[in-house]
Amino acid sequence: MVHNGHMDRTDPMRVVVAGGTGLVGRPLVQHLLGLGARVEVLTRNPAGAALAPGARAHPWEDLASLLDGAEAVVNLVGEGIADRRWTVARKAAIRDSRILATRRLVEAMRDCRRPPRALVNASAVGYYGARDRTPVDEGAAPGTGFLPDTCRAWEAEAMAASEFGVRVVRIRTGVVLAREGGALPKMALPVRLCLGCRLGSGRQGLSWIHLDDLVALFAEAVRDTAWEGPFNGTAPGPIDNAAFTGLLARRLHRPLLPVPGPLTAAALKLGLGEMADALLLQGAFVVPTRALAHGFTFRHTEAGEALEGLV
Repeated sequence: MVHNGHMDRTDPMRVVVAGGTGLVGRPLVQHLLGLGARVEVLTRNPAGAALAPGARAHPWEDLASLLDGAEAVVNLVGEGIADRRWTVARKAAIRDSRILATRRLVEAMRDCRRPPRALVNASAVGYYGARDRTPVDEGAAPGTGFLPDTCRAWEAEAMAASEFGVRVVRIRTGVVLAREGGALPKMALPVRLCLGCRLGSGRQGLSWIHLDDLVALFAEAVRDTAWEGPFNGTAPGPIDNAAFTGLLARRLHRPLLPVPGPLTAAALKLGLGEMADALLLQGAFVVPTRALAHGFTFRHTEAGEALEGLV
């Protein structure tokens, strides 16, 4: 029950997670269950979802009934950005998977008798595009190019929910460091094989976050009604590509190859095309100013320490 805008303690908070079977979704579902929430997961394949005990999988067809009266919706839906080369079709899939799923969620909320109180929507630090070494916080304008344009359009779809009273939080996630997948195993592999080197100039920013901190950040955005607007989902200690690669090499006790920057840049562009620039050769030093201002405590603030438990 809800009294005076507060949750009655006898009534568990009900949270709907879209994209709850991915790298961030799985541990987030588990974390929310641990907080005593009832968790409903929207997935294209409910039968094969293999969720944590206590969570329930639902097809997207159940959307309208699931959203009505929910405390919060967490939207993590989106095709992998770094999964394969960016063809025209791949870029359309990256963009459309985010924009159309968010639009579908918001339109269903609009039709609810009791719309969810909050929408916590994923976004990415790609919003800021390529920057120099000056720290970037949530007040920075978006960059230009495919990723900034995609993030801006994605966030605009989410923000439409605020028109009918939903609290909207957009979490611009950095590179998620996790043992289970994501970028880290791919970054560690060449180093493990003694083929590691800095990429391009090595001076481009790498804004990272440990998976545990990102999960806690999403959960806090669900729980704390003071969270609204954009939040950078990055650790307070962004570093550059050369420093990160050096940390990986030390951790794995491997040497780094002294390959000239222009050579690695040329090879990456040849192999990966446009994606090489956007994801590997450019970056930004993104800092979580707003999360810190809201009292959020990061467990992993230094990349070297974060890697210790993961690699």
